Amino acid sequence: MDNLIWFFISCLGLGAFVGFMAGLLGIGGGIIAVPVLLYLLPSAGFELGVLPHVAIATSLSAIILTSCSSALAHHRRGNIPWPLFKPMLPGLILGASCSGFISHTISADTLQQIFAIFVILMAVQMVFPLRVAGEEKPMPAASTLFVASAAIASFAALMGIGGGILLVPFLSWCGLQMRNAIGFSAASGVFIALFGSVGYVLAGWNVTDLPQGTLGYVYLPALLGIIITSVTMAPVGVRAATHWPTPILKKIFAVLLIFTGIKLALA
Repeated sequence: MDNLIWFFISCLGLGAFVGFMAGLLGIGGGIIAVPVLLYLLPSAGFELGVLPHVAIATSLSAIILTSCSSALAHHRRGNIPWPLFKPMLPGLILGASCSGFISHTISADTLQQIFAIFVILMAVQMVFPLRVAGEEKPMPAASTLFVASAAIASFAALMGIGGGILLVPFLSWCGLQMRNAIGFSAASGVFIALFGSVGYVLAGWNVTDLPQGTLGYVYLPALLGIIITSVTMAPVGVRAATHWPTPILKKIFAVLLIFTGIKLALA
């Protein structure tokens, strides 16, 4: 019982940090939550063979609420091109739903190394942001958008993120204005997180020897702890961003992420 209380308090702290950093630096929570959960979950009784699956699934589930909040804000500003969902939504749902089953076929060590490489690449991207110059041109064919959305959603959910880091450059390259690309990505994050979480729940449904409190691969006590404080602290981070030197902080945080990624890769 003491271990569970300590674990829940740790997740409350993790959620506060995730929410604050998301608001301060505009980064996805999964890039922070997954490495910390990989460290915390053994104290809750999880074995090494399922650690990455549970950490990623729980992180992905926590993104649902924050994605809804972000999407609502963009909708109010008219930034979401809703008609674009007609060719892309089926791909987003298919790709996200398959992610849990794809992860189920990958060993824990391999999945952790893939995530570690992803963390390092995202940290480099924070320091040297990829800027795709959008230009007015016709959108690709519906079949192309379907395949691209399925691939992006599958990988994003597999890594426990909302997918904006991949969708925004793709849509900008397709010719969508940046504000619309960001708005569409925010709304897409809701579907990626929701259906990706469902995929992880189903994929882990019959996995034996998981501790109590799991729903498939999603660990509910961790999810609850992260959500409670992340939703509260995100607005605080947004307000702090107007006064703190965020470009410098983002570079410092990126360096820490690189070291974290290297440590996960070598673990």
